[in-house]
Amino acid sequence: MDLSLATRPEGDRTVVEVGGEIDVYTAPQLRSALNDAVADGARHLVVDMTGTEFLDSTGLGVLVGGLKRVRTMDGDLELVCSSEKILKVFRITGLTKVFTIHPTIEEALGAAGTTP
Repeated sequence: MDLSLATRPEGDRTVVEVGGEIDVYTAPQLRSALNDAVADGARHLVVDMTGTEFLDSTGLGVLVGGLKRVRTMDGDLELVCSSEKILKVFRITGLTKVFTIHPTIEEALGAAGTTP
């Protein structure tokens, strides 16, 4: 399965929509999308994983790397995920304590004080 990526501004946030599978083959594309957003000045990222069907450790590493990068610039990276299968990966790895995970994009953007 392929990875689909789309990036758009939403108020003071940049939303990166991720669809498909994030694995060792596709994770570099996600890393590039996050790096490009930061290079364009984004500091507050929302990674919308609503369309993500699979996430492996490489993908987790890319998300953690993105979070570390924006935090060094006083930014943040929040996730949108409602898939129990994907959420289980975050719970098992303890990353639910590291990431703010919202069930919907509306909630993620509302939490930031913006509306979609």
